[in-house]
Amino acid sequence: MNGSPQNQNKSIESQSRLKAIIETAVDGVITIDSSGIMESVNPAAANIFGYEPEEMTGQNVRMLMPEPDHGLHDNYIERYRQTGVGQIIGKGREVLGKKKSGTVFPFFLSIAEVKLQGKVIFTGIVHDITDLKKTEEALRESESKINSIIQTAVDGIITINTRGVIEMVNPSAAKLFEYEEHELLGQKIDILMPEPDRSAHDSYMHHYHVTGEKHIIGIGREVSGITKTGKIFPLYLSISEVQLTDRKVYTGFIHDITYQKLSEERLRRYASELERSNRELQDFAYVSSHDLQEPLRKIQAFGDRLKTKEYDKLSGQGKDYVDRMLNAASRMQNLINDLLDFSRVTTKSKPFVEVNLDKVLLEVLSDLEIIIEKKGAVVSHTPLPTVDADPTQMRQLFQNLISNAIKFCKENEKPVINIFAKQLQLKAHLTATPGDELVEIHVEDNGIGFDEKYLDRIFNIFQRLEGQKYEGSGIGLAICRKIAIRHGGDITAHSQVGAGTTFIVTLAKKHLQE
Repeated sequence: MNGSPQNQNKSIESQSRLKAIIETAVDGVITIDSSGIMESVNPAAANIFGYEPEEMTGQNVRMLMPEPDHGLHDNYIERYRQTGVGQIIGKGREVLGKKKSGTVFPFFLSIAEVKLQGKVIFTGIVHDITDLKKTEEALRESESKINSIIQTAVDGIITINTRGVIEMVNPSAAKLFEYEEHELLGQKIDILMPEPDRSAHDSYMHHYHVTGEKHIIGIGREVSGITKTGKIFPLYLSISEVQLTDRKVYTGFIHDITYQKLSEERLRRYASELERSNRELQDFAYVSSHDLQEPLRKIQAFGDRLKTKEYDKLSGQGKDYVDRMLNAASRMQNLINDLLDFSRVTTKSKPFVEVNLDKVLLEVLSDLEIIIEKKGAVVSHTPLPTVDADPTQMRQLFQNLISNAIKFCKENEKPVINIFAKQLQLKAHLTATPGDELVEIHVEDNGIGFDEKYLDRIFNIFQRLEGQKYEGSGIGLAICRKIAIRHGGDITAHSQVGAGTTFIVTLAKKHLQE
């Protein structure tokens, strides 16, 4: 019994709608019978394979397959008939297709089995993934290039998540910090930081996440790192923030600046030493050529006149005096010339070793015991640090400063001298390069003091503010400055007339190894 006209109309309308959908679908739709013969092909499928629909209809579907599928497809269908086990039916997978032109291309195939009255047909949905595969291949190639760059980069590259956990580390970064790559993956990034940054790093990240205030991200700065063996070294760190699909990561680029900092320190010390040396050489040359040689010339001139004009009138003893005077003047002239030549020669100093300044100070106080007792001086000191230094020059430094404090004491008042040390850092968190950490030695006295407008003069060679009142050549403080500069520092003083003086010597804790 046939259905009502209304139901027949609905069926026709439904079939028309389905056909319209199939005909206009972007993906290919192909139906085959149980023998593999194509019964229907929509325009999209024909276009994908480069055929007209009528060229495909009635043909075996294997014509659309490259080998080995082309030769095996009938076997696939037969095995499915016998076992009911399908490789694609109801599952879908990536396969290769063959165009009319012979070009092989990838597509995603999903097959549905449809049982009609008296027969079974298979409907295949064909989605061309050629562009997708090209994109994936380009992406893989890009990732391969990026990974190659990362793996072979000279600078260290480390990626962390928002909790500070290391997700990626390249070989250069691992080598720089003396780790194997697997030892760092999954570890907190603060394992590579010395204090105080190690303890404060989580608070740094929290502060950034809350405020957005950047200190390194997108800016870069010099910081210190610590290796697996505990060695601290300077590095330049720049960080980029990357927003992924579902999370955020940070990539740090690490450049070791150890050699750069060493070069900067060498240059700083060399420039400072050269400036001081040139100034002292000029001062010395001036003093030698004027203050010493002018009176010496007069002695020689008048001595020569005595010998040429009055020599015969002198007694034997007088003649001896003149000869000895001229000989002494000649020796003095030679000595001055030798000193000038010596000042132009750079001599290699003794290498630095670890020096306990406390021990040196005690030895100096022992050497000065007699003059300390004679003057009734009181010398107190707190523990002094150990530094890399020339021990002989450290003895000379303390001896000159303490002797100076005792010498320039007030009349009828016992000298009181206090010696202590302070630790300094030129830049926060940088402790890896020689010259980054300094020691300040303070030598305080209650002596006569001086006007600080003469501060620049007192460290110059042969400069004496008190004239001939006190013994000495005026070279002691110049020697102290020379020693301080050689040890990566300098010397200065704070003083007032009648209120005592504090000499402040800075020394680097560590030095360049030549």
